[in-house]
Amino acid sequence: MSQSAKQLSRSVICAAAALLVGTTPTRAQSAPVFSPTSPVYREVTDETGRSVRIPQPVRRIVSLAPSLTETVYALGLQDRLVGDTEFCDYPPDAQKKTKVGGAINPSLEQIAALHPDLVLVTKGLNRLETVHALDNLGIPSYATDPHTVNDIIASSKQLADLFGVPEAGTSVAAEMEHQLAALQKRLASSYTKRVLFVVWHQPLISVGKHTFIADALRYAGAVSIVDAEQDWPHVSLEEAAHLHPDYLVFAASHSETSPPGLEALSTLPGWSMLGAVINRRYAVISDAVNRPAPRIVAAIEELARQLHPDAFVEKTENPNDKTIKEKMEKEKNEKDKNERTLPPPVQPPHSATFLPVTVHGNLPTPGGRACDR
Repeated sequence: MSQSAKQLSRSVICAAAALLVGTTPTRAQSAPVFSPTSPVYREVTDETGRSVRIPQPVRRIVSLAPSLTETVYALGLQDRLVGDTEFCDYPPDAQKKTKVGGAINPSLEQIAALHPDLVLVTKGLNRLETVHALDNLGIPSYATDPHTVNDIIASSKQLADLFGVPEAGTSVAAEMEHQLAALQKRLASSYTKRVLFVVWHQPLISVGKHTFIADALRYAGAVSIVDAEQDWPHVSLEEAAHLHPDYLVFAASHSETSPPGLEALSTLPGWSMLGAVINRRYAVISDAVNRPAPRIVAAIEELARQLHPDAFVEKTENPNDKTIKEKMEKEKNEKDKNERTLPPPVQPPHSATFLPVTVHGNLPTPGGRACDR
């Protein structure tokens, strides 16, 4: 083929290509291409203010805190929980989940191997470095940060919504609110007890006023004697003795970390100064009070029962009250019977109307106050 023929051929090909490009529909160039397997993401803001992109639906969850594991179970989503920490021990079934290490230093390799859609963390326990490391691996994490019992209820609802089961969150929240309302009704007339919540005894560590534990104490009819801004303040025994708590409160979990017995405490330097130690006024409750999860309501009631036992005694009817009521009922029946047998009244002259005079005696009244619970 001659040189001129080759140039002509190339010109024809270029012209044809240009024609094809020019006639290609514009919308085809800009139309997005979707893969059937492309994930759908939801943009949310967690409780620390972080913006997080979470794939939908969330089918695989890793929990890095015992409280979050408990919440997942409370929502009925345990089948989606593919991993948790060594300290996630409630409910017992949680111990069977794949362990990814501790809450402070979890194994990123083990987490990644589980291919989670979402990792749950809590600001009060997990480290920010862990969150950043997960971000670098492209694994989204959602953080909770409850400071009150109401915050715990709200977190449960938010997580349920995040997982696509809002009705479960509504149900859990409603049950918690119902139990707390019933408890407050019982304690309405009870005197608030001043307590020292013992997180650790050597050195003495308690809870600050902005923690969910301090708020839980209030729901149990108690108030912490420690008025500190720090979440976990150190308290001197001299200061504790001066504040004179009505009760010491301990949270017990495993036998190796159970609070010391009162006898052991009384032998420690300084503890003998506390009137609550001398008079054996202390309460030991479930460690559920340490976990911002739905089970905290049970721990609150457990503490309330120990601090205010009288509020949980179901009042029975006084035998004297029953005798008096029976006597009054008998007199009423006799009176009704007599009135039915009397002849009809005779109209006096001059159309005057005389009403029968009824003498009201001082009848005994039932003793005691009606039970308002």
